[in-house]
Amino acid sequence: MRPGCRRSTQQGTSLLELTVVLAVVAILAVAGSSFWDTGATELSAAHQEIRGSLEQAFTLARARGTNVTVALGKASGEGEHLPVQLSRKLKWGKPATIPLPPDMDAPVVAATTGEAHPILTVTPRRTALASVWFLHDGREALCMRLSGHGQLQVLRWRRDLLKWTRV
Repeated sequence: MRPGCRRSTQQGTSLLELTVVLAVVAILAVAGSSFWDTGATELSAAHQEIRGSLEQAFTLARARGTNVTVALGKASGEGEHLPVQLSRKLKWGKPATIPLPPDMDAPVVAATTGEAHPILTVTPRRTALASVWFLHDGREALCMRLSGHGQLQVLRWRRDLLKWTRV
């Protein structure tokens, strides 16, 4: 070693090391996101959208003194209605693999196809023309029941627990 030259020691990380670490983290994040269940999130969002739209419809019906419809998904009600857009992954009805909630009789099928009506009509007296709706993503489901007094009860089929739970 020449007199006057000092050997430097590296402190910190180089740009190359930082880039390699970020690439590994990005690959792990992409791999992990494929295992994340977005169905639960979409069902929760649909539940909040439907609840909010029903409350708004009840308020409008009472203020106007007329029935108001809530059109769910791509449905369109006659006249003035409140549209609610749902995720494409969500379907109407109860899958055959999921049992009915406790203390519930089999619902009357709305059409010969077995599809549920995606149009809800509410009255100024806080009642609705339909009282039970099912919405599912193929694995989990929501059961929304409207009482005669306009109270919405929401149950969720939890596939991990294999039972209905109150939301």
